[in-house]
Amino acid sequence: MKMVAENSSVTEFILTGLTNQPGLQIPLFFLFLGFYVVTVVGNLGLITLIGLNSHLHIPMYFFLFNLSFIDFCYSTVITPKMLMSFVSKKNVITYTGCMTQLFFFLFFVVSESFILSAMAYDRYVAICSPLVYRVTMSPRVCLLLLLGVYVMGFAGAMAHTMCMVRLTFCANNLVDHYMCDILPLLELSCTSTHVNVLVVFVVVGMDIGVPTVTIFVSYALILSSILHIRSTEGRFKAFSTCSSHIITVSLFFGSGAFMYLKPSSLLPMNQEKVSSLFYTTVVPMLNPLIYSLRNKDVKVALKKTLSKKKFTLLRKGQ
Repeated sequence: MKMVAENSSVTEFILTGLTNQPGLQIPLFFLFLGFYVVTVVGNLGLITLIGLNSHLHIPMYFFLFNLSFIDFCYSTVITPKMLMSFVSKKNVITYTGCMTQLFFFLFFVVSESFILSAMAYDRYVAICSPLVYRVTMSPRVCLLLLLGVYVMGFAGAMAHTMCMVRLTFCANNLVDHYMCDILPLLELSCTSTHVNVLVVFVVVGMDIGVPTVTIFVSYALILSSILHIRSTEGRFKAFSTCSSHIITVSLFFGSGAFMYLKPSSLLPMNQEKVSSLFYTTVVPMLNPLIYSLRNKDVKVALKKTLSKKKFTLLRKGQ
């Protein structure tokens, strides 16, 4: 990274942020600060609940634990720097800082796409093969799936970042975005970006395509299995275990595919920035709410944890 930075005349980038209208800066700062607080509290709260309650130490919550960890991390990679753009006149990020942000953003966002596919597979086994669920989703299998998730995240992030650092950036260092993302950076390069564009379509296509196929196949089999359940109550119970995941998948993959797998002329950059907010800010905030508000096990765990804490405080008071 250092060698490429030295070969370029650009040593730092200026992030334009979400908007350049002065009247919107402070309201947007508090809005997204609120989003970030909810994201941090929600995801760290869910991580803590799952860690403290032994009855949640099952594959479904093992993957949910990691989903919350990923959401917390990649929101933290993006949001604090975005908040700076609302309160500073010139939001500067160094070349190295920009490439680092790009790498970790891509690492966590690709990991999220694959953790969602692992969760879909878990739901398929739970509903379609409940008698062998414990054997099929053994701790070893869960760890291997998780390893695959993070390996794919690392591979995707490295492919994009290595292609980015080979580019030369000349006089223009104004990034028309609130973060160091692939497409806005490609627009600033004064060398050919054909390889980068090809990598975007191939790698992003794979990182969205493979999980999407896995999820669609899993849910096709789940739907077939649900339709064979005779009782309405049984069907509703089976479907309710998947509904939270379906909502999350729709939000995440819908916004991601729209951003990266479209012709570059389809949307102006300002609208692209607004669209990207869904998977960088809104989805990490909504995931813990979606999974906790509609989940009886999480509600029970929360009540137990709060009652234990209350009991401990009462004992200390005596």
